[in-house]
Amino acid sequence: MFLVLVIWLHGAARRLSDLGRRVRLATSGPVIARGDRRRAGNILASGLLGAARCPLARDHELGRPTVVSQASRLADVRYDIRGPVLRRARELEAQGHEIIKLNIGNPAPFGLFTPDAVLSHVTASIADSQGYSDARGIAPAREAVARYFGRLGVAGVTPDDVYLGNGVSELIVMALQALLNPGDEVLVPSPDYPLWTGAVNLGGGRAVHYRCAEDLDWNPDVEHVASLVTPKTRALVIINPNNPTGAVYSRATLLALLEVARRHNLLVLADEIYDQILFDGAIHHSAAALAPDLPVLTMGGMSKTYRLAGFRSGWLVVSGPREPIAEYREGLELLANMRMCPNVPAQHAIPAALDGGIDITPLLLPGGRLRDQRDLAWSALTEIPGVDCYKPAGALYLFPRLDPEVHKIVDDQRMCIDLLEQQHLLLTHGTGFNLPSTDHIRVVFLAPVEVLSEAIGRLGEFLSSYRQ
Repeated sequence: MFLVLVIWLHGAARRLSDLGRRVRLATSGPVIARGDRRRAGNILASGLLGAARCPLARDHELGRPTVVSQASRLADVRYDIRGPVLRRARELEAQGHEIIKLNIGNPAPFGLFTPDAVLSHVTASIADSQGYSDARGIAPAREAVARYFGRLGVAGVTPDDVYLGNGVSELIVMALQALLNPGDEVLVPSPDYPLWTGAVNLGGGRAVHYRCAEDLDWNPDVEHVASLVTPKTRALVIINPNNPTGAVYSRATLLALLEVARRHNLLVLADEIYDQILFDGAIHHSAAALAPDLPVLTMGGMSKTYRLAGFRSGWLVVSGPREPIAEYREGLELLANMRMCPNVPAQHAIPAALDGGIDITPLLLPGGRLRDQRDLAWSALTEIPGVDCYKPAGALYLFPRLDPEVHKIVDDQRMCIDLLEQQHLLLTHGTGFNLPSTDHIRVVFLAPVEVLSEAIGRLGEFLSSYRQ
């Protein structure tokens, strides 16, 4: 046995020596021409100790690139809320800088927590959450969502019409993947929550942006919407209350939008995650309640009203006539089955929140924390020379405009990076929300008033001298 081991080691040493000689030949001397480099690559990849040639060597022989690149369908997929500006913020934090982050609607880090009763219910359900659930979600949660939609005035919703997901984001992607063929078009608001545009493009479709008019309190320009419909148009996206503008659409605007969908047989995709976050007496009208004769997919979840963004727990509700979308629903079922099920423990938060009398209204009335923060941020922003801003009626964001006559911004992403580096303040640029102009930024007003005051003071100081 010892003799066999010695012989094997001797042979291995010879092969290692031979490989080393080949490496020296391949990497020394004059520059290797293209064909010679390929041969050198084959030598290098010939295998340690006589092993089989590695796959990269075969790629060299066939002239294929050996670098793994991303899929071409991602070329038009963007999500700038967590893009280059945020990456730069992380670099600055790693260097020891403290950053004021007003870039994302994440309530808990600002001390806005869900009520203890919701967490207690989830904790008590952990032992029963160790297995898969139904692909659409646990029955108690789907039943709670169906009851909630009944209270909103949406008739006929049953638990079978409810699909739970790992946040609304997953459900948006799933809804569009089930719908789109290559080249199909979806009407999406501009500005929008950028996941919508990204998910349309990822699904092989084309996002066609309709204008939301700032002089109409950011309500959609319905005539513009109608003018964009083509034979390839499959769906109409409505984000109400709107992210990033904070607009709450009027009933008349919604009825006009739904009439466009009715006239052209479009599927309505209603993003209503902020439906309970309303200020100054604003009223939210559910698209599904206004159009019981239309197929409507409504998205909502636990992240905003119930301050459980980290739980990633949302719902998609299918309403309206069933027969016209029966085949489409088979696609939804398929995709729901492929992901097995949503996170089971997080699903238990849904009935606790929707049936537990959880009410965000005290935070929204005069003297409530969110109301005070919105008012302070809006007042401070509009005091900056050359800045004006619609006062949001809903959601958690302000979308101020920087007057191009005063602040000549050519590259708004560059401006946000410069602001970050100079003032350690993290905001999101307007073009990141698929707005064509470079004269807006989004400000999240979740931080306490003293933090917002400091942050907007820094913004004003920055803008007073910033030039591009």
